[in-house]
Amino acid sequence: MSSSVASDRPSSSADTAAGRPGTANGARWALAAALLGFFVMTLDALIVNVALPEIGRGFGGGMTGLQWVVDGYTLMFAALLLSAGSVTDRIGARQAFGAGLVVFTVASAACGFAPNLGVLVVARLVQGAGAAVIVPASLALIREAFPEPARRARAISVWAMGGSVGAAAGPVLGGVLSELSWRMIFFVNLPVGVLALFLLTRTARSPRQSDAPFDWTGQIAAVAAMGGLTYAAIEAGAVGIDAPRVLFALVVAVVAAVVFLTSQARGRNPMVPLELLRARTMALSASVGFALNVGFYGMIFLLGLYLQQEQGLSPMATGLAFLPMTLLTAVVSPTAARLAARFGPRMPIITGQLLMATGLVALCVPPASAPAWLLILLMIPVGTGGGLAVPAVTSLLLDQVPAQRAGTASGVLNASRQLGGALSVAVFGALVSNHAHFLHGLRTSLLIAALFVALTAAASVLLKEKTS
Repeated sequence: MSSSVASDRPSSSADTAAGRPGTANGARWALAAALLGFFVMTLDALIVNVALPEIGRGFGGGMTGLQWVVDGYTLMFAALLLSAGSVTDRIGARQAFGAGLVVFTVASAACGFAPNLGVLVVARLVQGAGAAVIVPASLALIREAFPEPARRARAISVWAMGGSVGAAAGPVLGGVLSELSWRMIFFVNLPVGVLALFLLTRTARSPRQSDAPFDWTGQIAAVAAMGGLTYAAIEAGAVGIDAPRVLFALVVAVVAAVVFLTSQARGRNPMVPLELLRARTMALSASVGFALNVGFYGMIFLLGLYLQQEQGLSPMATGLAFLPMTLLTAVVSPTAARLAARFGPRMPIITGQLLMATGLVALCVPPASAPAWLLILLMIPVGTGGGLAVPAVTSLLLDQVPAQRAGTASGVLNASRQLGGALSVAVFGALVSNHAHFLHGLRTSLLIAALFVALTAAASVLLKEKTS
């Protein structure tokens, strides 16, 4: 198969009937498949957070075990996103997207059938590996199907809306299904994954950009660095920061990070070229994505536990508590493209982060006796802010990278986002592990998240607008 990019020849009727990317039919099928892939991943993340107390009662393992149920998935997601973006560019968006969907769907079934906590965590690791391929491949699929910036921005907003709808449905479905069995939260992924694969068959194969070898050194180093850091953060909450295994994990993380950077600078086929990382737009976008996930997923993790363990809400009531925030997030996400078109992408990026930071601080104010409805209202700015900022920063980044780097750039952005989510669960879980001081740990965690988001909001003024 040729490794060159498809030519710009006029589309024939045969192309359109076949669903060739770039034609009207092909673009619609590609967007529909990408949207469903992002939907099912977001659905899975929020379903799991709401169901954590039920999983804990079913398997035991305490706070550390619950953290690994979340972070086993997120860790592999974040670490493999880096090479998944590069692989997407090399083997083609459609092919990579399909492979990721198959792995994710099969692993979801394995999670549902897991006989113990160890098997569940391993299945979550595999699930995260599949998800890591889906995200950059879905964005590259959109970049390929919608070459014009204006149409691509609208398509990305629709893609982001799929995630927002998944976020809105996730907590409620998680609560409802957990009342029956927590295993159902994984089985619900199966029909969605199958439908997305069917839609993908309506599109043509994507062109390959390169046949360069896989960067094994960089990938193994990335997994070791992120894994060591996440392990240290989780175990520090259980055994203390000065425990030998925690210190060893930190050393592994530092050494692996050095190996990663060296391999990317000197390797013949780096999965993340350092010139891409050094670009201002890439560095700032990754920082914004990191902070947004610290705030959003950190809050979901904390309040999912707080509402059930401290306020005594049922899983269903907890899911419903997140519904106003997630519904408004789904409504707001499409607005980001219109605001970016009128005022430039920096406006929704900065405004969204300021809204999120304000909401996170506001959640620290109510006393322990505050009613649940007050917390529900205070969560809304957090979700709304994320709904404004995420599609805007994604669109801005893809506008400013060459098409052949779209998969790699989106992989870096989303790896940073997932690392933010993983570390927030690891660190915040440690801060609330003592039930006697849960509320103090929750407030400390939310203030840390607010500080991160406020800092990246200030740095976002340096983001470059597209000039042509």
